[in-house]
Amino acid sequence: GRPAGWSPRVVTLKLAAALLFLALNFYTYNYLARDAVIPPRSHFDQFPLQLGEWSCPERQDLTPEVWKNLGATDILLCDFSRKDDPDGFINVYVGYHATQIRKEGGGSGENAIHPPAHCLPGSGWDIIDNQNVSLPGIGLPMDDAKVKRLIIAKGVQRQLVYYWYQSRGRVIAEDWMKILDVGIDRALRGRTDGALVRFTVPIGHDGEQAAEREFRDLAPQVVERLEPYVPL
Repeated sequence: GRPAGWSPRVVTLKLAAALLFLALNFYTYNYLARDAVIPPRSHFDQFPLQLGEWSCPERQDLTPEVWKNLGATDILLCDFSRKDDPDGFINVYVGYHATQIRKEGGGSGENAIHPPAHCLPGSGWDIIDNQNVSLPGIGLPMDDAKVKRLIIAKGVQRQLVYYWYQSRGRVIAEDWMKILDVGIDRALRGRTDGALVRFTVPIGHDGEQAAEREFRDLAPQVVERLEPYVPL
């Protein structure tokens, strides 16, 4: 059968975005913004690990191989939990990329942000629900922006995942829109920096609604502190 969310209109839009991105890259590389603009920012090692009732005992790191494949400049990776529920946690990942263009010196390496919806199945997770939703009131730079909300499954495990691309003051849910946005800003501003912001909440015996409440309690406290680390 057709993949979830498939439609001729979506396929056409994605194809048009990809072609426009290629054209913008060609034009930019030859005529505009050949010098990348890297904005100043704070490093995630300064991000607070105590957020209200939520705390992260220690920052997590990645293996050198994963760092290389990821192409990120800087990451925040932490399991936040509360004292009243030490066994429950929310995994927070923010991966900042100073550029999303081919690495200097040529070769096949890219710095582009990897879409979670593509990576999760490769890690053994099935996406059983995939929606674009708004999150008014949690402090996003664009209050009416859409973000991705997934329910994923592996065996008996279930997780609630929220993610979005936060780039140069914009919040984007769709991969093809992110590609288009990067191409336009590279041409006009010389900037391709941006971040993937992702929250992963295990769904326990209390169910999906409880996981949703936990996310909505922690997310505003993370989002309101992101601007120094993910420049507008």
